[in-house]
Amino acid sequence: MILARSAFAFLVRLIAGARTIVDEEYRPGRRASVLHLPPRAIYFANHSSHLDFVTIWSVLPGRVRQHVRPVAAKDYWSDGFKARFVQRMFRPVLVARGRDVLREPRTTAAAPASGEPQLTLPASSRGLRGQLAELGAVLDEGDSLILFPEGTRGDGSEIGNFHAGLARLARAYPEVPVIPVALANLGRILPKGGLIPVPLLGTVEFLAPIRHEPGERDAAYLARARQALIDAVPDPSAEDDDEEPTDHDATIEEQHP
Repeated sequence: MILARSAFAFLVRLIAGARTIVDEEYRPGRRASVLHLPPRAIYFANHSSHLDFVTIWSVLPGRVRQHVRPVAAKDYWSDGFKARFVQRMFRPVLVARGRDVLREPRTTAAAPASGEPQLTLPASSRGLRGQLAELGAVLDEGDSLILFPEGTRGDGSEIGNFHAGLARLARAYPEVPVIPVALANLGRILPKGGLIPVPLLGTVEFLAPIRHEPGERDAAYLARARQALIDAVPDPSAEDDDEEPTDHDATIEEQHP
């Protein structure tokens, strides 16, 4: 499975034309790459394409990628071939969304066909509190999370309001860096409803972590987190599809030894 994941990650980077930029905070005074990202983190990003989580996953170094789990909608990824593929390849944390949260029954995690270890949820977990308990259990196991605080894919024209879960995780796990990831062009490469990728260049920018300050209200934290992405994501109408790679673009060979 490790070889299969590495091959699939290469394919995704190729399709997405994935260029990465990493904030200098991860390597002060020198040029940073994904090799300098922390081994455990909560990654959150803007969301406009099914390419989003797989592209973030694909550009991470193999040693980190093995321990990163995307948070995905249970109603979309729980049935069919695509669900079985995603569950085996990415080990997602499936959560209910919208009104389904209120109807979510008490659950335990089922063992996957791959035989990889899974988490058992507390017997009392249910609804939104249960979802946060499950995400916390993933962090307690030493794994990382990829999540999209908007809760659903947008059209890429703007970044929607954030749900409260990101702030609650950041407050409960102050030792885990919460890293904004600004995604550009992925919604144009594979837009919502699209099936065939368009040959464009995508960008994945890892920004400086955003810490939940002591005494800070969750609403204020969410506003700061959202603004970080708004400031970093370029205006789609101003993007040049033919833009050449810049000095910020680290090579695949450097980042994925």
